[in-house]
Amino acid sequence: MRSIGELARASGLTVSALRFYDSAGVLVPARVDPVTGYRWYTDDQVRPARLVAGLRRVGMPVAQIAAAVRSEPASAHRLLDAHLRRLEDGLADARRELSRIRTLIDPEEQPMTTRLTLSRTDLGAAVDAVRFAVGTDPDVPALTGVLLDVEPGAVTLVATDRHRLAVARVGADVDGPAVREIAPADLVDRARVLLDGSGDVRLAVGGGAVTVEVAGRTLEAIALPYDFPDHRRLLHGGLDRPAHRATVDVAALRAALTDADAPVVHREYAGAPLPVSVLGPDGRGGVRLFGEDELSGAALRVGVNADYLLQALDAGGRGQLVLELDGPITPLALRRPDDVDAFSILMPIRL
Repeated sequence: MRSIGELARASGLTVSALRFYDSAGVLVPARVDPVTGYRWYTDDQVRPARLVAGLRRVGMPVAQIAAAVRSEPASAHRLLDAHLRRLEDGLADARRELSRIRTLIDPEEQPMTTRLTLSRTDLGAAVDAVRFAVGTDPDVPALTGVLLDVEPGAVTLVATDRHRLAVARVGADVDGPAVREIAPADLVDRARVLLDGSGDVRLAVGGGAVTVEVAGRTLEAIALPYDFPDHRRLLHGGLDRPAHRATVDVAALRAALTDADAPVVHREYAGAPLPVSVLGPDGRGGVRLFGEDELSGAALRVGVNADYLLQALDAGGRGQLVLELDGPITPLALRRPDDVDAFSILMPIRL
């Protein structure tokens, strides 16, 4: 048995912190002397105490520290991921607030707004290509909009919910510096209704806001105040030279996926059943679906969420799409054959 002082030295927690985590029910002593009140701990409690010390240093709330200490590794990792996202969101908020504070200190540091003029048709097609991948998880608010990544001569639209990612690029007449803002999904949806038809649309992006002028209407919204993940980094791995590339007829593949007898592999995600579509080369230069009994061996097979694949096919907006497969742990990519700047990727599901 270790005294509270010995556990403090072994774990990096102070004696007062150990007393606090005892009272909170996070790290309860193995034995408390009924006469002296001294707390005693076993050697097996050193590792949990070190875990508590680490989580305390990164600012995790007490209730979540308790959950992490008692959880299985997979659940504990999910708690760590959620806490990391909160820290990243807090850092993004702090950066935005500091930027606003700087303009109060020095009014000449007002953020610049970049103005764009582009085709309504082209912007509408780009929105259609990425909208399906916008996230809805309130715990990851940075992904609940569409990134507008403006550079000289173009704007790139990016959406991801961490399970799929979609990218589309539109040429534009750009007046102003490069800028990135996240347009809220509500603004994107309201603007999309106005994009059918000919003519131009004007965007103003920057300074924490996005404005859309089209068809005599002006829509504006405060940009989401978060850092959007670097989509270029998410694309690393197998997308430049895939092991198998095939041009597929969208209607035929959709029919195969929705057929009542379509091969489906059943897996579980977050405690719920998940239908998985498994694709691989058909031996004739195309792709086909594979069942559970065809997964053995070293053949190229990629499993993806069946519903996500259908949504990506619909968002492609073409009669034919190019599918790229590169292995069971590499994203499946869908590209438009006539537009190298519009594509989506689906995260693979381990088979």
